[in-house]
Amino acid sequence: MFSSSFSRFSFLLILSSSLLVCSSLVREFSIVGYSPDDLTSIDKLIDLFESWMSRHGKAYKSIEEKLERFEVFKDNLKHIDDTNKKVSSYWLGLNEFADMSHEEFKEKYLGLKGDHYQMPERSRDSSPSSSEDFSYEEIVDLPKSVDWRKKGAVTNVKNQGACGSCWAFSTVAAVEGINQIVTGNLTSLSEQELIDCDRPSNNGCNGGLMDYAFQYIMSSGGLHKEDDYPYLMEEGTCEEKKEEMEVVTITGYKDVPENDEQSLLKALSQQPVSVAIEASGRNFQFYSGGVFDGHCGTALDHGVTAVGYGSSKGLDYIIVKNSWGPKWGEKGYIRMKRNTGKPAGLCGINKMASYPTKKK
Repeated sequence: MFSSSFSRFSFLLILSSSLLVCSSLVREFSIVGYSPDDLTSIDKLIDLFESWMSRHGKAYKSIEEKLERFEVFKDNLKHIDDTNKKVSSYWLGLNEFADMSHEEFKEKYLGLKGDHYQMPERSRDSSPSSSEDFSYEEIVDLPKSVDWRKKGAVTNVKNQGACGSCWAFSTVAAVEGINQIVTGNLTSLSEQELIDCDRPSNNGCNGGLMDYAFQYIMSSGGLHKEDDYPYLMEEGTCEEKKEEMEVVTITGYKDVPENDEQSLLKALSQQPVSVAIEASGRNFQFYSGGVFDGHCGTALDHGVTAVGYGSSKGLDYIIVKNSWGPKWGEKGYIRMKRNTGKPAGLCGINKMASYPTKKK
């Protein structure tokens, strides 16, 4: 199926160094980005690759690089197609990461890592916000579904780019949520400020933890608006004159009891919640839609934000906002299966949840 002959492809590569292949301008994509017909010949694979490049604005510095990326693209396409034939509750697609090997992807897009960025012990002695202080413990009657997007407490999906700053995006989304719930104002806040200024507790594009970021926001007096402190997709210098600009504050944060899905749902019924997951599985890279119940462990490596929960066709799920842009998943979101019977939950989502607090 995946021939290694490149005679026609070499010609197309040279041609496309200055011009787009005409077919790439009009090609219709299926829900997963390809059709069974695309897999029948090398010619169709070439057309598919060129169309995918045009759709995602991809360009390469040389023919050699383009050939190399085509090989990666073919391998990823084969994995996507094979997986889609086996799974039924979710599906994978040819997103913008289809020319990246899985190792490249993990290195660039995951950021909950590092020696002291592993999950901290949670006790009254080691954390200023222990699980014993969980403020939603007394909630009994949970709604069947919650979606904070529909309640106006979630900003547009953002894109961390090739910077391991997921922890900052998870923190910010949770703070944006509680700020809207308390004040009525949905304000997009600055991840860049956390990346630049929250040192040495967190480590910029090289990873961090949401609890440490909540602590920074409290100690620094608040977090600035994204418009005033825009995202650079890289580490910058902490701004010295930020005191002159408006900030959004929180009064504290709480940890959800570890490995307790019911407690996570209690918190989530009240506000968006920062969570950590293991997102290093290959299927996570190409998730395109549905209720994800794929294989993953509990070695937490990615910070995201839970923004709701619900059920579909007999499958219960948690709605998770990611920071890989709106072209990934369901417009930047993933529905992750809950009620798995495992204390840590799917991909460890119940292991390390926390949320900011804000007094009215």
